[in-house]
Amino acid sequence: MSHRYEHLFTPLQVGPLTLKNRIVRSAHGTLMTGERLIAYHEARAAGGVALSTLEATGVHADAPSLIPLHSDECIPFYREISSRMRPYGMALLQQIYHPGSATRPKKAATQVSASAIPNPMVGGIPTAMSTAQIHEMVEAFGAAARRCREGGLDGIDLHASSGYLIEQFLSPANNVRDDEYGGSLENRMRFLMEILDCIRAEVGRDYLVGIRLPNEEYIPGGLTPDDVAEIARIVEPHVDYVSLHMGSYWRFYKLLAPMDEPLANEMPSNAVITAGLTAPTMVVGRIMTLDDAERIVADGAADMVSMVRALIADPELVAKSERGEAHLVRPCIGSNVGCVGQLMSTGTLSCVVNVAAARETAVPFDPPGPAPERKRVLVVGGGPAGLEAARTAALRGHEVHLYEANRHLGGQVAIAATAPHRSDIGAITEWLTDEVERLGVTIRLATMVTPDVVAELAPDEVILATGVSPRRDGFQLTTPVEPVPGHDLAHVFTSWDVFGFGGRAELVGPALVYDDTGTFEAISVADRLLEAGLAVTMVGRLDAIGATLPYPPATVAAAKERLMSGAFDFVGGHHLLEIHPDAVDIGVAFTDRRRTIPASTVVIVTYGHPNRELGELLDAEPGAWAVHRIGDVTGTNGLLPAIHQAAALARAI
Repeated sequence: MSHRYEHLFTPLQVGPLTLKNRIVRSAHGTLMTGERLIAYHEARAAGGVALSTLEATGVHADAPSLIPLHSDECIPFYREISSRMRPYGMALLQQIYHPGSATRPKKAATQVSASAIPNPMVGGIPTAMSTAQIHEMVEAFGAAARRCREGGLDGIDLHASSGYLIEQFLSPANNVRDDEYGGSLENRMRFLMEILDCIRAEVGRDYLVGIRLPNEEYIPGGLTPDDVAEIARIVEPHVDYVSLHMGSYWRFYKLLAPMDEPLANEMPSNAVITAGLTAPTMVVGRIMTLDDAERIVADGAADMVSMVRALIADPELVAKSERGEAHLVRPCIGSNVGCVGQLMSTGTLSCVVNVAAARETAVPFDPPGPAPERKRVLVVGGGPAGLEAARTAALRGHEVHLYEANRHLGGQVAIAATAPHRSDIGAITEWLTDEVERLGVTIRLATMVTPDVVAELAPDEVILATGVSPRRDGFQLTTPVEPVPGHDLAHVFTSWDVFGFGGRAELVGPALVYDDTGTFEAISVADRLLEAGLAVTMVGRLDAIGATLPYPPATVAAAKERLMSGAFDFVGGHHLLEIHPDAVDIGVAFTDRRRTIPASTVVIVTYGHPNRELGELLDAEPGAWAVHRIGDVTGTNGLLPAIHQAAALARAI
């Protein structure tokens, strides 16, 4: 055992279970079933996690989930998955819930809730549940708990948080009933208490029943930490642990705090609640390393620490740390782009930094190796794609040479990490840099690669990860062959200039940022300009800030809230007509609309110029080597495709 984590690796009694350590995984969506879901949880079980919770699953047929928990049909699957986890000593729970007003209208004939108050992200006006419907729902929760027990699961997690049905009854902002289920706290808790009584009647006191409560609701007029502290004290005698998690659909990003939020961002709210409890407690929220988790348990702030995204990024986090190999843990960067972003936009869970996440049945976490033939591999470009390719090729036993034109590794990620609130994105390239050094990759910095350099090295494989450079020619997508008039004025800059890479912008307010791509690049520029004290107007070709990022409620909303709280305005659906020395004319495509916005600093964030020249030269005079392209040079844009393309290619060489 690692003495560094003596509190984390102390067993804990939770109801009838003895957990082998304090690292757990609270429920999160995967939208997987069958063998894929089993393999996903099995990878984390093998990695040393003490307890894991299957995603929130509906107890009633009017809002079914992928696992048919509302009928006995679920029992065979539960027997299969629970038996698969047992050899690893990881307890497995099922989170049971009903989404209430958060039910997607397409997934149910009708939405129900405590009151007829719409969900701000889902829409539709729910039906206030009748007393008969409430009693039926209570029975459904009890029957669901029975099925979990019959299926061999170790317990259930009753979901009374995250803006779903039980919390809708608890919340004074969502429950305006005037019967015995509304009004006073006792009345608003009646639904929950009846559910707990019914569950205990079905499964007994010797079966694990935990509860997830909100620590702060984030609805005007909603539950505060002091309110929840009282709720927790009332339910404590009826449950085996209390799990806390903030948020609601009114401020959705708080449920899945992105890198904009501080590490362990929920702990201040938790402290108000956990102080009055004697039952074991579970906390979650941007707890990314075992060092952070150890401090929480050592300080008595919680008994169990849930690490969800960190264990998506590296399922072996616990085992590696226990062996004294924490430096080998692949870090989560907290962007939400791969996990919830992909899940909500494509229906498939993924991870920016871990290509095997949710693909465990088809893709191994570590690169397969050694390669059948040892080759000399030249990687050109030390950004995330090049670093991942170099690391993977080295792990497979190849002789790897990594050449980078700049004096440092990291590529555009190194630039992005210098922006306010974005430093965590640099964790992955810093880790990859450490890895290529550890694995003995030959690294040459400040080195331009020409065909002669390639010929001199005589590699078997050339991997071009040369990225993109910012355009300075006035390009914008709305008028692709007509450069923006005034783009060559001295006060017009690129994002790289703003961050001091390849140029240095002189920042004079007011500023205008033109966002042609709808990514985080323009957001980071605006953050930096606001930090410098400038008033900023962002003009977007698209209708929203960060419009092309997957699932903006989880990826962009925190940044939008932060920008809007400052000297910032956003004008969507416009493009640039002309840049003047002290103003910018903007318009709406295919209309005569024209506006003038004062601006003494202008930053154009548009599509970059892929650095394809070396590839074209190598294609023109082919050598004995194979040439591959990965990352932004292929025309993609983003960290996820860069790392995933690199891993796929290098695993195949």
